Amino acid sequence: MVATMKRPHNFSAGPAVLPEAVLRQAAAEMLDWHGCGMSVMEMSHRGKQFEQICDEAEADLRELLSVPDDYAVLFLQGGGLGENAIAPMNLIGLREAHAADYVLSGSWSVKSSKEAKRYGDVAVAASAEQAMDIDGKQQGAWTYMPDPAAWKVRPQASYVHLCSNETIGGVEFTDWPDLAALGAPETVLTVDASSHILSRPMDVRRAGLIYAGAQKNIGPAGLTIAIVRRSLLGKALPICPSAFDYGIVAENDSRFNTPPTYAIYIAGLVFKWLKQQGGVAAMETANVAKAALLYDYIDSTGFYRNPVHRPVRSRMNVPFILRDDALNAEFLKQAEQARLLQLKGHKSVGGMRASIYNAMPIEGVRALVDFMKEFERSHG
Repeated sequence: MVATMKRPHNFSAGPAVLPEAVLRQAAAEMLDWHGCGMSVMEMSHRGKQFEQICDEAEADLRELLSVPDDYAVLFLQGGGLGENAIAPMNLIGLREAHAADYVLSGSWSVKSSKEAKRYGDVAVAASAEQAMDIDGKQQGAWTYMPDPAAWKVRPQASYVHLCSNETIGGVEFTDWPDLAALGAPETVLTVDASSHILSRPMDVRRAGLIYAGAQKNIGPAGLTIAIVRRSLLGKALPICPSAFDYGIVAENDSRFNTPPTYAIYIAGLVFKWLKQQGGVAAMETANVAKAALLYDYIDSTGFYRNPVHRPVRSRMNVPFILRDDALNAEFLKQAEQARLLQLKGHKSVGGMRASIYNAMPIEGVRALVDFMKEFERSHG
C-alpha cells in the first residue's frame, strides 16, 4: 500500500485552501454523482440533480448564517470585483438622488468606490488613507478602521458600502453600525464580506446586502454569494444586465442563466463540512485560537511586525513585515522548502501575508510559527 504524502499548508489569500475532506469527497464523486451516471460538471443546471444540489446549498447557507426568510440568497458570477458594479447597478437607484457613500478602509474598498462612480453620485463617508494618532499611537495609512461615529453619511444616499475585511491590509471590522443612529435611517448598509464570511457569526439584518466572492472561505473561484433583503429587489438600473439583476436572479432560484454549477456544488460540500464542525460559532472559536497563536508570536519579537491597529486586526489575513526586507526572498524560499506555501504579501504592501481561513487547521499555523522562530534564530 502506498502511503499518502501529507499535503503542504497553503496560506494563499484566494483562491485559497479548501477542507481536505471536501476535496476527497469531490474526487470520489467526480465521475458519478450519487449514482446518476454524470459528473456534476456535466449536469443540466435545470435538471433535478443539480436543482437538489443548489437548493441544499442555499438551505445550508441559510442555516449557517441564520438568514431570515425576507432575504434572498443568490448564487452569481463575477466575483467580489464584479459586485463593485453589480451592487450599485441594483441599489444606487433605490432613491431619487442615485447617491451612494463609501467607507474607504483599504485597497478593495477604494476599488469598489471607483467602480461605483460609473453609476451615480458617489462620495466618501470616511477614509483611513491618512496616518493618524489612535490611543496615543501613530497608525499608518490603511491600518485602522474609521470610527463609525465620524462617518459622514448623506441622508439622500441609497446605500453605504463597507468592506468588512480588507484582504490585503489585514483590517477586519464586524461591529456594523446602525445607520439610523448616524442620521440616515433610509440608507441601506452594503457589506463586502468576501474574506471573512462564515468565519464568525454575522447579524445579517444589520445590512441590506452582503456579498462575497467564494474563493476565500467558501469554495473555488467563479461563484459569488449575495444575500439581499427582498424589499430591495426589482430596483435595478435599466443598464443592469438581466443576469445580474438581483430581482430576476431571485425569481429564478439562481438559475436564470447557467450558474457556476461545479463551484456551487463545492460550496455546498463546504457548507455541510462547516455544519459537521459545529457551525459558524465553532469556527469562530477555532479562528480566534489560530489568529492568537500567530499574532502573539509576532508581537513577542522585534524580528517581525504587524502594522494593523490591534482592535481591528483580521483573523483571516495576517500581514507581517520582516525587520530586514533583504531577507524576504530567503524567507519565502525556505518557507516553500518547509511546505508552507504562498506567504508572499500583496505587491502593494510588500512583506508577508498568512491567510488562515476556516479550512486552515491550527497545525498549519503552528508549523508556520515554528518556522518563523527558526528563521529568526538563524537570521536575527
